Amino acid sequence: MEEIKNSTKSKMQKSIEKLKSDLSKIRTGRAHTGILDHLTVDYYGSQTAINQVANVTVGDSVTINVQPYEKTMIPVIEKAIREGDMGLNPATTGDIIRIPLPPLTEERRRDLIKVVKSEGENSKVAIRNARRDANDSLKKMLKDKEISEDDFSFDLTGSNLKVIVDPMSAQYLQGSTIEYQKTLMAEQFAIRNPNAQTKCGCGSSFSV
Repeated sequence: MEEIKNSTKSKMQKSIEKLKSDLSKIRTGRAHTGILDHLTVDYYGSQTAINQVANVTVGDSVTINVQPYEKTMIPVIEKAIREGDMGLNPATTGDIIRIPLPPLTEERRRDLIKVVKSEGENSKVAIRNARRDANDSLKKMLKDKEISEDDFSFDLTGSNLKVIVDPMSAQYLQGSTIEYQKTLMAEQFAIRNPNAQTKCGCGSSFSV
């Protein structure tokens, strides 16, 4: 049973990590370093994350700065960003690559909210599938008399599978997708009201 519990927990954790990665790639119109996390460059024959070969920082609310540790990496990093299918156009000044984030249209923000919801639902399905597989395995163990009725009932409704599922499905999946939706909707509001102060999901005020 312990093996099933650990395997289930690992599958669920991978689903959450995938959601984190997918959400970090969504460009909300506000600069954040995570937008480049999935990009890699050829570094002495090895594919390496940009943040491993350069210092990535936020210059201002709509600009990301990338300062390579080696100047020879500047054109390589520029190319990776430009070809990263994110609509970004980096420009280099001295040894710093500046990446301005173009503003998102209201229609695009609505589309991104749908994408965020979809990603969250996909992760929920993956977690439910992991739970279902664990339940099926436990039922088979019960049928083969490898565990008792008491063990079976305890693992399904007691402090094993339920403890794994509840915090993982509720804690991150619900929270993260809602926060991204709030941020996108707040920025959508700011397009209509450019002089208004609004708030992102974390509660801090900003102007767009």
